[in-house]
Amino acid sequence: MSMEEAGSVAALFDEAAIVHADQPFVAFRTEPNRHYSEISYFAFAKKVAAARARYLAAGYGIGHRAALLAGNHPDFYMHYLALNGLGVSIVPLNPDARPSEMRYLIDHSEAAFVVVSERYRDLLHRALADPVSSLPVVDAATLGGLGDAAWPAERQDAGIADEAAILYTSGTTGRPKGCILTNRYFLEAGRHYAGWGGRVALGDGCERLLNPLPLFHMNNLVLTTTAMIFKGGCNAMVERFSPGRWWADCRDSGATIVHYLGVMPALLLARPEEPAEQENSVRAGIGAGVDPMHHAAFEERFGFPLLELWGMSEVGRCLIDNVEPRRVGTRAFGRPDSTIRARVVGDGMQDVAVGEVGELVVQSDDADPRRAFFSGYLKNEEATEAAWHEDWFRTGDLVRQDETGMLFFVDRKKNIVRRSGENIAAAEVEACLQAHPAVVQAAVIAVPDRLREEEVFACVVAKDGRAVDERFARELFDWCMERMTYFKAPGYFSFRDELPTTGTQKIQKGTIFAAGDDPTRLADTFDLRELKRRKPQPCGT
Repeated sequence: MSMEEAGSVAALFDEAAIVHADQPFVAFRTEPNRHYSEISYFAFAKKVAAARARYLAAGYGIGHRAALLAGNHPDFYMHYLALNGLGVSIVPLNPDARPSEMRYLIDHSEAAFVVVSERYRDLLHRALADPVSSLPVVDAATLGGLGDAAWPAERQDAGIADEAAILYTSGTTGRPKGCILTNRYFLEAGRHYAGWGGRVALGDGCERLLNPLPLFHMNNLVLTTTAMIFKGGCNAMVERFSPGRWWADCRDSGATIVHYLGVMPALLLARPEEPAEQENSVRAGIGAGVDPMHHAAFEERFGFPLLELWGMSEVGRCLIDNVEPRRVGTRAFGRPDSTIRARVVGDGMQDVAVGEVGELVVQSDDADPRRAFFSGYLKNEEATEAAWHEDWFRTGDLVRQDETGMLFFVDRKKNIVRRSGENIAAAEVEACLQAHPAVVQAAVIAVPDRLREEEVFACVVAKDGRAVDERFARELFDWCMERMTYFKAPGYFSFRDELPTTGTQKIQKGTIFAAGDDPTRLADTFDLRELKRRKPQPCGT
């Protein structure tokens, strides 16, 4: 079935349930240490059809949105696929969100109702309590509480151009923005993933993909779920990544492909060896953000490649470094392909020279340069237009490109520290710090500096047992000075027990310190700026 024939993710799934009827669609644990249970495509399609019939009878369809609060659980898939077939757009909610954050998404998206699992009901109640909302609440397990639609649907069948979901960005600056995503976006992103080939060539009806990232994130909901439906593969589910249980999850789920993000590789490398890490069927990991110093070490210890990709909620389709020879430990993430055009540009949108750092801009390799991208930010036309420049999407990522077309990630544009006219990539300093044997995690932020505009501030999580004092700060400072140009070394150090992360394991730099705090004036901050001096060069150099 072609994408145009499918028209929706639900139609694609219904077709897969015929072709791969006996293959497992989903594998999941009911509790962390229990065996994985499985539900076949055919059996799951019956659940979806029953739920869809209930929503159909209640009058829901195009023009309605449903907020989903079910976590990484098969119930999420059941409601998503049931609603998608009718043209109801979903708004996935983060179970770790604060009630006020959750209420904002529900109100901003104008959800017609909320589907909630019993374990999250109290959280939802708090979100809807102030001010009191009369929004219908539907039980995820029984569909109890489902009433008739408050307004008529435009129609009750989904097309490829219809809205499938609103996914909200992390909102690191201001309120989260809601990305409007169509069925075309979902289907083209999933098909692109399913056809990558190279080290991640997917077989038909045989793959088991373990993705610990949340279903409110495009990586899991859009990429891997849709790709598995295209290939008749199994979605192996876990609630969240746990370093202590990860290898048991890989082994017990029978995973052939896994996903990673953020600090996962570093946390796994920091653990002692255990039998389960060699008792699995994983042949490749796919993700983004492995520290270059950990990349080769991870592959050598655990026996499978980490294939770095690049993607964004607004873009959908991803680029990936999946063909040999790979650029291990370099932050390479692939080349433009037959579906995505890419340029590296300066501030004036002019192309920069090969090897120079610039902003990555992308578009579809199609007569319509915006084909299969997000349709815009909900209720924010100004932000939508600002994201584009003459049909080139401005990613906000700083990259460089070599003579072969390979792209290398440098940092987010907003993660640049501007010190005395020099642009310092936080990711480069973080990578240097994390290469130190006593460092587990590091986050670098910019802080104001009276003389130099901004200064480099390092937040470090040390390995257990390491004294976190000024002596250790000086050791890390010297470590950086030996490996980087002097102005890149942190001027400040702060040691933390842990760093806050999002549900997708990205460090939340904006919440490391309390609102209103000046990190440079806290009692546990070590100020080493006086040591930050250019080393004299030998005569004749």
